[in-house]
Amino acid sequence: MRFVLGPEITPELFEDLLSCWVDVTNAGGAVGFVPPVTADDIRATAEKTFARTAGSAAPDTVLVGFDDDDDGRAACWLILADSESGLRAHWRWLVRVMVHPKHQGKGYGRALLLAADDAARSLGLDALQLTCRGGTGVDAFYASVGYREVGRVPRSIRVSPGDDRDEIYMLKWLRDG
Repeated sequence: MRFVLGPEITPELFEDLLSCWVDVTNAGGAVGFVPPVTADDIRATAEKTFARTAGSAAPDTVLVGFDDDDDGRAACWLILADSESGLRAHWRWLVRVMVHPKHQGKGYGRALLLAADDAARSLGLDALQLTCRGGTGVDAFYASVGYREVGRVPRSIRVSPGDDRDEIYMLKWLRDG
């Protein structure tokens, strides 16, 4: 696994990340859409997401894990999203955290989050925050890599009529103090 912070989003990489997003969503991953989806369903959101990572003045940064045993394709990725507030310049949101379904259970998610910690430290950040969908058990995974729940909004995510989930806010401090 090779992690790259801020790779150039070439058309090929864009399609690889989009394909991963579709496959993660269709496998039940909570990454902004409800299955079933196609690339066309996600494309506009992906274009906006990656536009925020382009150029030296971009507010957000993509972190991609490439699997050299899989023709160097993207196996996992996330976005370190800036809140664009000077009062919050010392931390970032982790958004769109995903591991391709064919790589689930290989430790790539843990490796991705540890790489995000390293990336955040290299950017001089003190903390990372994320939200996750309740009812999936993923909050226990995040806790296992040092995140702690700091709040929750009951029933704020409507997956389908009658299936409302909590949005769980989690935080990880990277520096003491």
